[in-house]
Amino acid sequence: MSAGSEKSRLRLIVIQALVFSLFATLVVRLYYLQVVGGESYRAQAANQSIREIVVQPDRGLIVDAEGRPLVANRSAWVVSVDTTMLGRMSERDQRTLLKRVSTATDVSLDRIRARLLTCGEPGSEVGTCWNGSPYQPVPVAKDVKKGVALRILEQPEDFPAVLAEQQSVRDYPRPFGVNMAHVLGYLSPITEDEYDKARETGDQSVNGASSVGRAGVEKQYDKWLRGMPGYRSVAVDSMGKVLDDDAVQEATPGDTLVTSIDAKVQGVVERQLAKAMRDARNVTDPVTGRKYVADAGAAVVLEADTGRVIAAASQPTYDPGLWVGGITEKELSRLYSDEAGTPLLSRVTQGQFAPGSTWKPMMAAGALTNGYSTDSVLGCPSGVQIGNRTFKNFESGAYGTIDFAKALEVSCNTFFYQVGYNFWQKYGSDVDDVNAKDPLVQTAKMFGFGKRTGVDVPGEASGRIADRKWKKEYYDAQKDYYCEIAENPKPDTSSYLRLFAREFCAEGYAYRAGDAANFAIGQGDTMVTPMQLARAYAAFANGGTLYAPRVGKAIVDPDGKVKREIRPKAVGKVDVPQRILDYIDGALQNVASVGTMAWKLGGFPLDQVTIRAKTGTAEVYGKQTTGWVASYTKDYVVVMMVSQGGTGSGSSGAGIRKIYEELYGVRGSQVVRDEAAIDGVTPPQRLPQFLRDGSIMPPPTGEEG
Repeated sequence: MSAGSEKSRLRLIVIQALVFSLFATLVVRLYYLQVVGGESYRAQAANQSIREIVVQPDRGLIVDAEGRPLVANRSAWVVSVDTTMLGRMSERDQRTLLKRVSTATDVSLDRIRARLLTCGEPGSEVGTCWNGSPYQPVPVAKDVKKGVALRILEQPEDFPAVLAEQQSVRDYPRPFGVNMAHVLGYLSPITEDEYDKARETGDQSVNGASSVGRAGVEKQYDKWLRGMPGYRSVAVDSMGKVLDDDAVQEATPGDTLVTSIDAKVQGVVERQLAKAMRDARNVTDPVTGRKYVADAGAAVVLEADTGRVIAAASQPTYDPGLWVGGITEKELSRLYSDEAGTPLLSRVTQGQFAPGSTWKPMMAAGALTNGYSTDSVLGCPSGVQIGNRTFKNFESGAYGTIDFAKALEVSCNTFFYQVGYNFWQKYGSDVDDVNAKDPLVQTAKMFGFGKRTGVDVPGEASGRIADRKWKKEYYDAQKDYYCEIAENPKPDTSSYLRLFAREFCAEGYAYRAGDAANFAIGQGDTMVTPMQLARAYAAFANGGTLYAPRVGKAIVDPDGKVKREIRPKAVGKVDVPQRILDYIDGALQNVASVGTMAWKLGGFPLDQVTIRAKTGTAEVYGKQTTGWVASYTKDYVVVMMVSQGGTGSGSSGAGIRKIYEELYGVRGSQVVRDEAAIDGVTPPQRLPQFLRDGSIMPPPTGEEG
């Protein structure tokens, strides 16, 4: 054999050996994959066909003090799109399918596309985009008609990747026709930031598909109401179609919030406020010659000894059910619209208004504890000269020389103008001294004005006490603007604005005698919320304690066990001697029986239900007068306000009377206790009874603990 042949043979043997070794390696590898590691890889393959779907919990109920549901849940049909299956379809088939879904559900194609976008994608909108798992079907239409859902279920060939199933959504039973939109609040989808924060803190009660409270008690007590999500693992085929349930972890329903609201009283308060505004619009304003606008209003009922909120109504209002299933841009724009009266704004806790003469009892308390006595008298002429201006009584009435009680009874402005002016002369005539003593300002702050009450309804406004410091701060913030107008007025600038700008630029910081006079009667730049005013009047009723008003009363778990009682919270004490509080109390009784509120309470059994009241008519530049009535008994505080509605007693007096009639069961001139809106006249101290079958019964009767 030649040397060449020998080399060829050796080369062939090497190649054969190499091929054999490669083949042997392949066989060993296949043996390892299929025999040795087979179980492991089969498990991994199985895991890849398992999806985890979030099961949202039923949100907790919100009930009134008697256990009547104010917010509940109901089953609604929801149409969702499986984006995994949708992504495997051609663009043409996707367009066809989504158009078909749009037509069936009556949801615009643009809105469906917006809902299918994952939050963070280009073009995604917070509140509309999908925050949930990419493996979970995305809801595109909620609360659809049953017929639409059945059509989708019965025609899967026309609706591939589309699911229709029943889910829990918020429901509003409306006992006694109540609205309560501003107290209850609403829900909307969780944002990316909120979800990320929850993950950072280990909060497992929310997920990317959760809805959370945005206002009212839905927001305040959200962490109790939301419950705990469950999870369902499902097996799917290569196309993403669900084959079978693999495992289920049940969701835990949210806790129930028991409130201090009494739905029967709430219904009365809402109807009386709406009626007061309607009636005001039929009355001619003697100043403008036009009908009163009555553009907004508020009413609140507090339990005097605890600060618990029994009822609260705001106008204009809206249907809280608008938020169920997602609110449209048109609907949302209306809620914020000035033309519609900004219905989303709660006038009870967020509306800020000049208090008018309802301010005078606090001013009387301040004067009587800082030098004046119950024997002090001042004149009540039709007008008083302060500086270069004459300050007049409302409707220019005059009552001669009177004391504080009579001044409250007849609501004499000129009496209180003098009180404010006298304190200004004594302590504050140096307009540059922003720290000058002011007993009336100090008393207003002592009664809680100028800061939030702490009510458990988020978004509360603080009101404003227009004292020296505020005026200086306002001047510093606005002087450049007004000085520019004063120095370089534009051709279309009104003469009034030019004059105001010159005066403001020169001395807008100065707290003058006129400011002190206006402060003493609740005019000028001082503003309060109806809740602040009600809380202050409660202090007169209960001996001087300021409470943080409370809507929430207790948190009860799904098994009916009380997890937390929300007790009244005292946050301050009014430093006014009881004899002074009693003196003012007597004067306010006279307001109801013979004073400015008497014409609305004729025939009312004041000997059985003693009402104390103060009327107020606040004048606001460029607007019609705002009417107030602030009142109380030993049990309740009732305040009503109608913006641009005329005088206090004229606009709100009849409504205040009707509320007391319902609270105490007054029929004509008699008290019929068994017809009172609240059983036993006073609110129940015990909680509703939560039975094992899930039903809720009123609190037990008998001796209350």
